Amino acid sequence: MEERLMVRLESAVARLEALSLRGGSVVESGRYDVAATDPSIVAFEDFTGTCFGRVSSAGEKIGGQVLEVTRILEQALNVQKELLIKIKQTQKPDLAGLAEFLKPLNEVIMKANSMTEGRRSDFFNHLKAAADSFTALAWIAYTGKDCGMSMPIAHVEESWQMAEFYNNKILVEYKSKDPSHVEWAKALKELYLPGLRDYVKSHYPLGPVWSATARAKAAAPSAPAPPPPPPASLFSSESSSSSSSKPKEGMAAVFQEISSGKPVTAGLRKVTDNMKTKNRADRTGVVGASEKESRTSTPSFSKAGPPKLELQMGRKWVVENQIGRKNLVIDDCDAKQSVYIFGCKDSVLQVQGKVNNITIDKCTKMGLVFMDVVAACEIVNCSGVEVQCQGSAPTISVDNTGGCQLYLSKDSLGTSITTAKTSEINVLVPGAEPDGDLVEHALPQQFIHMFKDGHFETTPVSHSGG
Repeated sequence: MEERLMVRLESAVARLEALSLRGGSVVESGRYDVAATDPSIVAFEDFTGTCFGRVSSAGEKIGGQVLEVTRILEQALNVQKELLIKIKQTQKPDLAGLAEFLKPLNEVIMKANSMTEGRRSDFFNHLKAAADSFTALAWIAYTGKDCGMSMPIAHVEESWQMAEFYNNKILVEYKSKDPSHVEWAKALKELYLPGLRDYVKSHYPLGPVWSATARAKAAAPSAPAPPPPPPASLFSSESSSSSSSKPKEGMAAVFQEISSGKPVTAGLRKVTDNMKTKNRADRTGVVGASEKESRTSTPSFSKAGPPKLELQMGRKWVVENQIGRKNLVIDDCDAKQSVYIFGCKDSVLQVQGKVNNITIDKCTKMGLVFMDVVAACEIVNCSGVEVQCQGSAPTISVDNTGGCQLYLSKDSLGTSITTAKTSEINVLVPGAEPDGDLVEHALPQQFIHMFKDGHFETTPVSHSGG
């Protein structure tokens, strides 16, 4: 009890100091203090003090990167508390205002995600479990049944599923090696389930309650913002088939055929008896050198291993080493499952249902058509891939990839696109007219950094086609 009281006193002092630095008025201070003593805020402090305290204690025993990501988690929880206080003082903003209001949450999330990038460390599973769990904090962005998100309680539960994959790896790896790691993994899960879930269930089952009297504010200077709500449906069969009057080539033609809604065999010709090789006089049983060479140059399987398309342990769809397969389909999936695509070439995969997340890793000339993802679609270490979302995706990330085409629709322009170490990234969005052509936008891959007023200012290099 004394420790909890000390934490709350320190938090109050920090708020007063921050207010004085911002030049806040006595009235603002009074309103802030009233909001900060609301039962829901006090309950949040109690919840974090109890549940996060166990994560922090285990993180300090381990140290290193695990302690670092644990402290980032503490920042995220503090920012969410500040947001909840601000919400009680602010009218409900529009979608653009909400994104600005919640902007600080993205900064903390990106800080955690950056720790999982680059060369994998010995604590990659810890970093990934913590970073993926941050998605659960985005429940605060729920604004109603039409916002594209699950309701807050369901969102917390669904978001943890992605982090649990890596959390379970920690439990298995350190079960007989180091109890501190096991304690950290168990405490991390309890922070969200039942911790955050029960808190949201008790105080915000229908989402945040904005002030009805206060004036709307543009942003919350000290709170982190989750990624924007998942967008609605992207490509309908009608819009995709009429999106361009020009004939499509390569993978784009495959995408157009998939989206057209026509049977796959509709354009095939029937093979008659006189067309069969055994009945043709101009064919012999001898295989020519040029024909033999062309056959061996296009193998139907990868040297890295046998092709796979299977569901492992009921949680993860694995698609590996598929070469030249344009008809791969996953149609029996649910929101708790993930899809991992590895080492595929010149193939197309359709995911016909809602899944938790999708990862494309080390693929070349790969096409992906999916409906909905709960968390994110990730593209890493790839070359020449095309991705079409027919439903919703909160985040699409492209890392260490050259040549990537993303197809978005009018209802999914709020998708957050993150790129790193990439080139030739193009995003196609609908034009102004309902039946107009898709408009292609190239994402910057070059930047200019200039030192001004004591800090660096970064601007993207714009290229003109004129």
